[in-house]
Amino acid sequence: MSPVRRCSRTACGRPAVATLTYVYADSTAVLGPLATYAEPHCYDLCAEHSERLTAPRGWEVVRLAIDPGPARPSGDDLEALANAVREAARPQERAAGDGSPPHGDRDPHPMEVARRGHLRVLRSPDS
Repeated sequence: MSPVRRCSRTACGRPAVATLTYVYADSTAVLGPLATYAEPHCYDLCAEHSERLTAPRGWEVVRLAIDPGPARPSGDDLEALANAVREAARPQERAAGDGSPPHGDRDPHPMEVARRGHLRVLRSPDS
């Protein structure tokens, strides 16, 4: 399977550059930059089909600015990724063995029994 999304138009195999969404309540067709994820009720269009797009009579077409260049990660994206990796690699703060909070502090998560990655095991509210 190719990682490049293709135009939704029949028999068109060109790479998609824009996403078309219909807002039926407003009788509006919105054509904007290629969506991050392929959605079931949206249509990806190549440059040629996005330029030639027309809407049904009585409908309005809203064209949002489409960035012609490929999207590249920004410095903020890379920094956020690095922070997430650091957070995941950080050792657990709980003392091993007795399960009591470290340094006699109050337990910030009184319902939390155990933790593994981003998953938590919670104590039953009854106990």
